[in-house]
Amino acid sequence: MALLDELIGGVVTAVAGDKAPALNDFLRSQGGVSGLAQKFQNGGAGEVFTSWVSTGQNQAITADTIGQVLGSAQVQQFAQSLGVDPKQAADFIAQHLPQVIDQLTPNGQIPTGNQA
Repeated sequence: MALLDELIGGVVTAVAGDKAPALNDFLRSQGGVSGLAQKFQNGGAGEVFTSWVSTGQNQAITADTIGQVLGSAQVQQFAQSLGVDPKQAADFIAQHLPQVIDQLTPNGQIPTGNQA
């Protein structure tokens, strides 16, 4: 698990820079890649999430859709960790999450046992 945590931390740092610790904590709080996949599926954005996992082009997502899929409480909590307003936090997630998920799933599949 430590190696997986290091891999995830490295990917998040490469994508999110100085905001990586907050994004890494956010990913963990959502159940990792598999937990997020389930939330996006349940929230009606499963096809978008699947595009990030697949080896093809990543579909874009809006901050509004992020709020709908994850819920305002989750976005608010992330906003507090960044010290920004919820709209900025949702924009940040919408911009960076596709890249993070894409890089964490290079073979087009969600790794089994992925908790971070």
